[in-house]
Order: sequence, then structure tokens, then C-alpha cells
Amino acid sequence: MERVWRTCCRMEGNDAMEKDGYRVLPVMEETGYVVVDSYDQASDPREWEDLVYVDWKSSGDTRFAPLASAYGDMECNGFWNHTPPKTDKDGVWVTENVDIAPILTRRALEPGANVGRCRVIELRPNTYGEALYNLHRDDNNRLNPEGTGWIVRAFFNLTDDSASVMILRSDKDDPTTEVRIPMPAGQQVVIDTQSFYHAVWHPGNEPRYCLITSYESGPELDEWIAARHPRTSIDNHPIDEHVAAEGEALAESKRQARAAALAAKGEDPRFGDGSMAVQGEKEVLSEA
Repeated sequence: MERVWRTCCRMEGNDAMEKDGYRVLPVMEETGYVVVDSYDQASDPREWEDLVYVDWKSSGDTRFAPLASAYGDMECNGFWNHTPPKTDKDGVWVTENVDIAPILTRRALEPGANVGRCRVIELRPNTYGEALYNLHRDDNNRLNPEGTGWIVRAFFNLTDDSASVMILRSDKDDPTTEVRIPMPAGQQVVIDTQSFYHAVWHPGNEPRYCLITSYESGPELDEWIAARHPRTSIDNHPIDEHVAAEGEALAESKRQARAAALAAKGEDPRFGDGSMAVQGEKEVLSEA
């Protein structure tokens, strides 16, 4: 079932995210994320190793291999940065990569919901502090008409990154709001990434690969989730208190350095801080 969410949720003050008039998934109301049954990733070929990647930076040292883009080109820009602009729906499949990765494409199509951006991310190892510095919200619903489904993101982890976690915070600067979701191979998570600040902490030795797909909320996605034993809360992945303290200090020092550099150039120091407080033409928000 689907219903209209008539309230703001999880965030207060300037960070409040109004969803009035959009269709949302009832299962997402409690926490804003849902973990479903793990996928048997080991049974599939490693299609992501043969994809064509573009050098697109987002939340760390990353590349992306687009499976669906705004108009089917081998690029990763936000759908609103095209002519004509559009919201993050009705993605056009990128033939070259779809031909290389039919199983990944099938997985993206499996929920049956409208697909926007769909891509595989390659994330190189990072520290907890670097992940905190890269926390951001996604501008999923820019140009999304009221009365349609709120756009959320699904993360299907492909590589066996047992030590890696998806970090979620409702308040970027408040560690007490932090959720840490483990991301081993086969993990499947759906997140309201416009409401949550998020980034992945990947302490491994090799790059992490994950299939990320934008879906429109509606009965198709709701049914897919319901059939996979959804969990709307988990036990936080543990973190050493010294690692946490060092990470907070590193992230804050990097934020201050960025703000000072922007201010020195006469630019708004909030630009690029992941908060969407500044929506200048040159800012592109993307996903972890």
C-alpha cells in the first residue's frame, strides 16, 4: 500500500525536509531506511569489473559506471543539469554498459519501480574521518512534481566489504544521530538519501563496488521490499571511541579549511558542505 506523507520527518529547523503532497512508502516512515534480505552475490559473475567507468567524484575517491543516465549517454550528471532538464526518473539505459552487465541491469529492474539514475560506484579505501567529511544529502527530488512518488535510493553492495559501513546521520554535526549499516557482499538497503546525510566508510585494501539506483516510491517498490523481510532498524556497527574522536576532529578540520578557502575567494563557505544550503548553478549533489 502507499499513502501521502503529510508531515516533515526526522530533521528540525533549517534541515527540515518537507514531503507534503508526495507518495511515500509506509515502511520508510519509522527510520527513513530499510534493510531487506541479502542477495546471493557470490553466485553472480563480477560484471562490474568489465564496465566502462567515468571519472566522477562523489564522497571520496570515486568513479562511476552508468547503467542508466538522463538520456542514455555515458555520463553521470544530475538529470536537472541537462537540456531539457528533468527529475531523477525515467532514466535511459546506457547500451554499452547494459550489454556488459545484463545481470546488474536485471537487478536494477527487479523492483518494477520507475528508475532514474542507475550506476555502479567504485570507492577507494578511506578513513572514518574522511567519510564524515564527505557526508552529504542527495538532491533526489529536484523538479519532482507533487502528487508523484518521493525518490529514494537503493544500495546493492557487490564486493565483500565486511568492515565497511554506510554512515547515516539526520544531523551532520551530531554523532548521536549516527546509524552505521554494515555493507558486506549482497547487502541491500533502501534509503531516503535526501533526508539523511550519508557516506560510506570503507577501510578495506581494495576498491568497493556497489550498485546504486534511484527509485520512485510507489506500490511496486513497496511490494518488492515487503517480500524481503524488511528491517527498519539495526544494531549499530561498533566503532572504537578513539577512532570516532579522531574522525570527528579530522572532519571538522577539513570543513574549516574548505570554508576558509572558499571565503578567501569570496564564495559562500557553505558551498559543497553537503547540506544543500547553497544551490548555486555549479553545485552538483551526488551519492555515496
